[in-house]
Amino acid sequence: MGAPPGYLITESECKNRVCELKSIYLGECEAKMSRDDTESKFGLKLERWEAKTQTVMAVLAVLFLTLYAYEVLAQPNAVVVNRLETGIFVIWLVFLADYLIRLFLAKNRFQWIKANLIDLASVALPVLRPLRLIRLVTLLSVLQRTTGEKLRDRIISYTLFSTILLVFVSSLAILEAERPAAGANITSFSDALWWSVVTITTVGYGDYTPVTQTGRVITLGLMLGGMALIGIITATLASWITERASSEVQRVEDETYNRIAALEETINLLREELKNLQLAREEK
Repeated sequence: MGAPPGYLITESECKNRVCELKSIYLGECEAKMSRDDTESKFGLKLERWEAKTQTVMAVLAVLFLTLYAYEVLAQPNAVVVNRLETGIFVIWLVFLADYLIRLFLAKNRFQWIKANLIDLASVALPVLRPLRLIRLVTLLSVLQRTTGEKLRDRIISYTLFSTILLVFVSSLAILEAERPAAGANITSFSDALWWSVVTITTVGYGDYTPVTQTGRVITLGLMLGGMALIGIITATLASWITERASSEVQRVEDETYNRIAALEETINLLREELKNLQLAREEK
């Protein structure tokens, strides 16, 4: 006995149906990717590139800092200095290539440049050695991926890490700028470290002051950074106090709600009991 009409499907029809389903699926995937790319501020391709290279750039930034710190603190001979400078220059070339690739992948390039002025300065000013260290903000981007989900936790982590990094980097920069200058009083790393701490806290004892123009530029940047960090700490503290107050208010509201709910339940029980008593009297 043969199969009923329309029950069997030919091989060609099966292949056509598979192709149709495949086209529908791919179309939905492309639409989703296009939608995600539209929702992304500077494009999904840029976000993917940054996600893939974030850790590598952070490692290079740490290596950059290590080479620079060794050069400033150890004061090696000319041969070693040349090797260190070569390594620093190679890392800078990688930073430059990364910046150009990100610029190419960004959808709105002009807006992206405006949003990444520090990155632009770090690759556009290679001759100003202290300013090259601002490339180390790459470390902060990686820190964001390892901190907690709460905004306050991220702010605390950023503030702590940024303060330590800013003090250390500023100490290296001011020491390199001031140490060879005539009449300079910042001639050791301990002096530079003390100067950085005093400056970033806006105390300003005045016992150590820069005498070079580069040193004064570094001082200005550190003072601005110190004021920004104080503002962040103040805002974080205010947020913590507000959160605690809100939590206390919420706790009191919850307790009040529970008490009201208990009173309503008691009233309902009393009403039910009175109703039962009235019914009992009527039956008598």
